[in-house]
Amino acid sequence: MPGIAHPPFPDDVPTVPLIVVDYALIKAGDQQEIDRLWKAATELGFWYLKNHGADALAEQMFQMGEETMDLPLEEKMKYEQGDGGMSFGYKYAGANAVDETGAQDVVEFINVSKDDALAWPKQAHRAYPSTVNVRMESTITPFVKKSLEINNTILSVLGDRLGLPKGALGEKHLLEEYSGSETRVIKTPPRPDIPADKATLGAHTDFGSLSFLHNRLGGLQVLPPGADGWKYVKPYPGHAICNIGDALAIFSGGILRSNLHRAVCVRFPLLFLCPHLPTNSTPPKAQNAFTRWSLVFFTRPNFSAVLEPLAEQSEMVRDAAAKAEGKYNTGTTAKDWFARRVKNQRVNNRTAGDGYVLHRPGLANIFVCTGP
Repeated sequence: MPGIAHPPFPDDVPTVPLIVVDYALIKAGDQQEIDRLWKAATELGFWYLKNHGADALAEQMFQMGEETMDLPLEEKMKYEQGDGGMSFGYKYAGANAVDETGAQDVVEFINVSKDDALAWPKQAHRAYPSTVNVRMESTITPFVKKSLEINNTILSVLGDRLGLPKGALGEKHLLEEYSGSETRVIKTPPRPDIPADKATLGAHTDFGSLSFLHNRLGGLQVLPPGADGWKYVKPYPGHAICNIGDALAIFSGGILRSNLHRAVCVRFPLLFLCPHLPTNSTPPKAQNAFTRWSLVFFTRPNFSAVLEPLAEQSEMVRDAAAKAEGKYNTGTTAKDWFARRVKNQRVNNRTAGDGYVLHRPGLANIFVCTGP
């Protein structure tokens, strides 16, 4: 958290050199910067975003998260997500599985729905802890609005490059329609004594369209196409980390990349997904002794949006979808897709003998063994 002197990120661990995108230039329509964004979104699906103007709001969100996590567990559990497929609310450490053995996660977090933040003081989906309520108007709603502005701008730019009509992607992410869009503050405890094969968050692709991440310590890893193993994403002050999610990959027919990533997985193998994937990784060393706080805003499609390529609206998407031979035709709405993935992560929903793949339904399962 702010005010704590963390050790520097180590310089002897494998990192991925993400493209740095300047949001101010994107917003101004700078073509060279838009080209950089397109390259990042289509090749790795991850990039740094600077000059986004959300740092002060992010710091307040971290404070809200700390205040919430300091509540007694009994109080937090009154607002727990449950096992029915709802993402909004509190998630306790150990609620989700992180691998094929059913090993439990070690993180806790608070999710606040975009719809609840914008409807405040009315309630769209559910109630939240007092620490959330007191910060809703001053902290959470402004952060949600700022994150929506940033992600919607990026969606518009990517839609243009995909050859889609103006507003085509925006219609899938309407402000006034309910969706799975939410902000999340995550607390990962100090982990010097966690076994070397323990993951805090297993390998996955994101559910939605765009993710807007802020963190203060290392721990995020991505698996670049053709790489010799997992690579850390080094955090830089003032630089958010953004990535493409499954929904945007689907809408684009696979042109935009939803890439596998995980959180602080130390020698956590992907053999349960694909035997040939490499597993060399090391922890961020001295940083392990500190609590890791992360803040994310997930932009996800309207609940009613059908997840399928927008092939009828773009020749580029139509050609890409044809080459994919139907792999992106999910036959489901964003609401059902989202609820299924949330529900199937829960330890209580596992059935003896089920593989981890069944509990992480998404593009990762479709493509991890077939290459980029």
